[in-house]
Amino acid sequence: MNVVLNTLLFLGSVGPSELIIIALIVLLLFGGKKIPELMRGMGKGIREFNNAKDGMREEIRKGMNDDDDTSSSSKEN
Repeated sequence: MNVVLNTLLFLGSVGPSELIIIALIVLLLFGGKKIPELMRGMGKGIREFNNAKDGMREEIRKGMNDDDDTSSSSKEN
């Protein structure tokens, strides 16, 4: 089952010839002028995702520090 799934989804080894074919298909579908715009949009999306991920990580870290501070102060009282 795994072999069939990998073959169908091209998750096996993708060589240079396959990458060239994929690049040519993308070039034919979108054209040379549209590709930089697509890559720019994808870069912005990745940047926004990373910023949101870092923001969530910072909120969790602050929440853990607040809980630690609250626990420490209640133990002292």
